[in-house]
Amino acid sequence: MSIVKRNNGSLLPASTRTLFDDFFSRELFNWGNTNFSSTLTTVPSVNIKENDNHFEVEVAAPGMEKEDFRITLEGNLLTISSSRKNEMEDMKENYTRREFSYQSFQRSFELAKDVVDEEHIEARYDKGVLKLTIPKTEKAKKQAPRLIEIQ
Repeated sequence: MSIVKRNNGSLLPASTRTLFDDFFSRELFNWGNTNFSSTLTTVPSVNIKENDNHFEVEVAAPGMEKEDFRITLEGNLLTISSSRKNEMEDMKENYTRREFSYQSFQRSFELAKDVVDEEHIEARYDKGVLKLTIPKTEKAKKQAPRLIEIQ
């Protein structure tokens, strides 16, 4: 008697099945798009930069208005969210066209304790990009090296 490995009734070898499963579970032309969800919506891309004095958070959200955003800080959890509803109705002689859409997203970031100055966080929206400036505390700012004398 010999031992035979079965592949659950598939005619394709296991390695080929994995390739096909991977292919059909991704968006066809954008395999690297991690902002694409199974609900056919997107989550805005975020860039985070750090310099000596502060952090900069940039959220790509073209077509939005600054009133569409809500930014909250609860404890050390910074949350950026947005919701927007659009409705349009076009009535003609013998037809009515009504279209509506709803967009929303939420991104949360945990801020390091004793590193950011929570009281002076600033936000602005300009040309499709929401920019937050999160200043560092004096203690967290990069200090110039101190020279220690040898005795």
